[in-house]
Amino acid sequence: ELMTGYTMLRNGGVGNGGQPWVLRWSSRIRLTWLSFTLFIILVFFPLIAHYYLTTIDDADDAGKRIFGPRTGNELCEVKHVQDLCRIRESVSEELLQLEAKRQELNSEIAKLNLKIEACKKSIENAKQDLLQLKNVISQTEHSYKELMAQNQPKLSLPIRLLPDKDDATFPMPKSNRNCRLHNCFDYSRCPLTSGFPVYVYNSDDYPFGSSLDPLIKQAFEATVRTNVYVTENANIACVYIILVGEMQEPVMPKPTELEQQLHSLPYWRTDGHNHLIINLSRKSETQNFIYNISTGRAMVAQSTFYDVQYRPGFDIVVSPLVHAMSEPNFLEIPPQVPVKRKYLFSFQGEKIESLRSSLQEVRSFEEEIEGNAPADYDDRIITTLKAVQDSKLDFVLVEFTCKNQPKASLPTEWALCGERDDRLELLKLSTFALIITPGDTRLVISAGCAMRLFEALEVGAIPVVLGEQVQLPYNDVIRWNEAALIIPKPRITEVHFLLRSISDNDLLAMRRQGRFLWETYFSTSDNVFSTVLAIIRTRIQIPAAPIREETAVEIPHRSGKAAGTDPNMADNGDLDLGPVETEPPYASPKYLRNFTLTAMDVYRNWNSAPGPFHLFPYTPFDPVLPSEAKFLGSGTGFRPIGGGAGGSGKEFQAALGGNVPREQFTVVMLTYEREEVLMNSLERLNGLPYLNKVVVVWNSPKLPSEDLLWPDIGVPIMVVRTEKNSLNNRFLPWDEIETEAILSIDDDAHLRHDEIMFGFRVWREARDRIVGFPGRYHAWDIPHQSWLYNSNYSCELSMVLTGAAFFHKYYAYLYSYVMPQAIRDMVDEYINCEDIAMNFLVSHLTRKPPIKVTSRWTFRCPGCPQALSHDDSHFHERHKCINFFVKVYGYMPLLYTQFRVDSVLFKTRLPHDKTKCFKFI
Repeated sequence: ELMTGYTMLRNGGVGNGGQPWVLRWSSRIRLTWLSFTLFIILVFFPLIAHYYLTTIDDADDAGKRIFGPRTGNELCEVKHVQDLCRIRESVSEELLQLEAKRQELNSEIAKLNLKIEACKKSIENAKQDLLQLKNVISQTEHSYKELMAQNQPKLSLPIRLLPDKDDATFPMPKSNRNCRLHNCFDYSRCPLTSGFPVYVYNSDDYPFGSSLDPLIKQAFEATVRTNVYVTENANIACVYIILVGEMQEPVMPKPTELEQQLHSLPYWRTDGHNHLIINLSRKSETQNFIYNISTGRAMVAQSTFYDVQYRPGFDIVVSPLVHAMSEPNFLEIPPQVPVKRKYLFSFQGEKIESLRSSLQEVRSFEEEIEGNAPADYDDRIITTLKAVQDSKLDFVLVEFTCKNQPKASLPTEWALCGERDDRLELLKLSTFALIITPGDTRLVISAGCAMRLFEALEVGAIPVVLGEQVQLPYNDVIRWNEAALIIPKPRITEVHFLLRSISDNDLLAMRRQGRFLWETYFSTSDNVFSTVLAIIRTRIQIPAAPIREETAVEIPHRSGKAAGTDPNMADNGDLDLGPVETEPPYASPKYLRNFTLTAMDVYRNWNSAPGPFHLFPYTPFDPVLPSEAKFLGSGTGFRPIGGGAGGSGKEFQAALGGNVPREQFTVVMLTYEREEVLMNSLERLNGLPYLNKVVVVWNSPKLPSEDLLWPDIGVPIMVVRTEKNSLNNRFLPWDEIETEAILSIDDDAHLRHDEIMFGFRVWREARDRIVGFPGRYHAWDIPHQSWLYNSNYSCELSMVLTGAAFFHKYYAYLYSYVMPQAIRDMVDEYINCEDIAMNFLVSHLTRKPPIKVTSRWTFRCPGCPQALSHDDSHFHERHKCINFFVKVYGYMPLLYTQFRVDSVLFKTRLPHDKTKCFKFI
């Protein structure tokens, strides 16, 4: 039907309904218009209204606003709106007040929390103080019980009684030759607490002073000025000393004149008791003019004595003073190895019978020398030694006639040949040096024999003394059989066999002991004078003056920053590092053998002490010291404080163990302008058991920052200022070190607490050794024929670096005051090698290697600034140091070891409340 209408419309005709097509077309137009009108109203009218509403309020006249927001006052014009506004303002004010109160309450709560924390901390501190007091009370009660068990109360030193100005006289012996200490020495002038004051006369104040050898007088005066015993107050002196020789022959006074001058000394007191007359000899020419002088009760110290003149235990045989004003050059002294040299033995000398001597010139003490001269074996000696030389079984050199004019000598004495340098060159090639005593046995010692002995010891030729009647220098305190062979002359035919039968080990031991005796008692004027005083002091049993300590000049610093706990330091597994209670710092017990040592251990002290033992009143390495083992009586039930209570488990660890009492150690830390690294290292020591204090050696001329806050680690921190930047400062015996044990540690060393405690336990079992962590060793460089320093990992070691090591404070004294100055000078020159020098020293004295603990090979902290050891020249300098130290000591003292101590847990069944203990492997 639609199709029919469409057809009709195209044809201009009428449809089937009979309605014309115009009507239908008009209706369609009306619908279209209506739709368009609705579209305009619905779309454009809202747009126009929106534009009008958004722009009409921009008018300047606010009163013409129609749709803009009204002000509050306008809104509040309505009554109920005003009420709502008032309610809103009231609520806002209340809210502001509540917020202020809330903030105030929060502030008060924070303050109260701080007070609570402070109270808790105070309570903890009070508990710690209470525990410390309980511990001190317990220690005091224990010490009291031990003292009561010993029934030996602690004594105080007696009051020093000054001697009277005019001494009381006591009877003279029948003859001056019978003088001994008991009848010719006034003990009342030398009480035990006197300190052994010595007064030295000024020789220039007397006529004989102008006749003295200038070098000897100058050396003697220089020594007197630095000696600790010399006093200027003659009224309190124990001993009076006068130097009378060596005299210069052209101006030598007559014996009667010298005797008169001696008797006129202001403190001679008629008989010269407590006086010492010293006649030093710098040359081999003998001047025994004192033989013809009446010395009364005065002691005599010289190099030549006749038997009628020498009074054993009273007079002193001294060594010649060869190096009067100069130190010996260690680089010119030959090494002690190889043990055997070109010649088995050597001797050069000539016997002169007709030389005039003081014995033939003037009167003697006795009217005549009774008895006939003993048999002279010198002819038999000459024949036997020439036969040994001709046999050519060994290379020997013997000459009984000097090529040049021999030195002056006494009758029957073998004169020296040639100059000193020529004689030393021969002795450097000789394993043994023969010393033939004078044929007249009444001459117990001569300056010529003493000079031969001096030269032999100096270059390492073992002395062979033919003649057992000889009185060698300091013979009453030195055990000469450890450094020399003393053979009777009748055994001359057996000498060759005896010398060949000595093993290399014994030869080296004798040579090393001879070198020690020469360096300690012979080499310098200071050693000779100090040795003479030490002999007298030892005879009258007065303890030596304590060796000086370095006064610590503290640098003021602020402390108070609470030290944190490093988790790496606190991670100790199930190990109980120390006592549960916190112990206050306490010093090592003072040594108590000062007054008995001189009587009980004289020979051991003089013959085996490292260095001039007269400066050291004790050796700390006795198996048991009275001060260490508080009570050693049997059957009393008391044990040393440091011993275990069962030997294993918690008791062992809490008691520290060992056979010596509980003790603490001091940390000595050397630093140089690395404040941050130093602070971190100090904080790591927080809570370390048995730590007495920390001594920080500030090696920089620049003081620490004023605003630097030092950590509070529970023990004192002493910051010590040094005079100069020197690595030797690490080993100075600071007076602030009050413990025997010292832990030397670098400021960048990173050690756990359990490692430190384990090292301390091991050191207590080997107090004479260096016990530490990083090991090193020395090696022989065959192509260059020299020693090398090696830090590679190895199963063998010979050194332990002192950047993390325990050692005894005794070695600090030896390093700073006794060890040759040339070694310390080289340490300052290279700013290196101080640890090698300490290892050389300890190995030289003990003949033992150090002890390494744990498998740790390095101890540097991660992230720390680069140290000096990373410099390329570091190892080259250490090579040079080792070779130089070997020249100074004369041999290589370092010893290899494969021994290492580790902490291994016992794999045994223990109760659950028992802590496993250490095992040493």
